[in-house]
This record gives sequence, C-alpha cells and structure tokens, in this order.
Amino acid sequence: MGLTDILSSIFPTAYAEEEQVVEVVEEVVEEEEPEEVEDPKEAIMEECEKDCAALKKHLDECNERVENGSEENCIEEFFHFMHCADECAAPKIFAATK
Repeated sequence: MGLTDILSSIFPTAYAEEEQVVEVVEEVVEEEEPEEVEDPKEAIMEECEKDCAALKKHLDECNERVENGSEENCIEEFFHFMHCADECAAPKIFAATK
C-alpha cells in the first residue's frame, strides 16, 4: 500500500463536474438623463446680500484697510455679514428644496 492509497482512504477524491456555461444576455436600457437642477442658493444669497448691505459695507471697508497695509483682520466683520446672510437665506433655501 502506497502513500497515495493511504491518503485516498482518509481523504476521498473529489472530481470536478463539467462546468455549466450560462449565457448572460445584457439588455441595454437607455436611461434618461435627469434634468440639470439649478442650485437656488447663489441667487438667494445675492438677494440677501442686499438685505445685509450695511454689514457688507463694513466688511469691504475692512478689506480695503487690510489691502492698504493695516495689521488687523476682518474676521469679526466677515462673521457678522455671513450670519446676517445665512439668517436671511436659510428659510428661503429650505423652502426651495424638494
């Protein structure tokens, strides 16, 4: 009795079955491209910029001073302006979403 006989008595031999070939038919379905939806945020923010004109003016003046060599930063003016614009725009943007 050889080694292969001993191993085959412990481990049965498994034979591969013929592979079944399954043909897959792919259907090409043309999908309609969804319409480009325009983001209303930009237009709404421009409208709200008009409502916050005084704060925008302060921000622009600060930016001009910085460009002319001032050591200050305009973070406070920027946050005041953005807070005003966001408060104005948020309800309008949420109303425009589906």
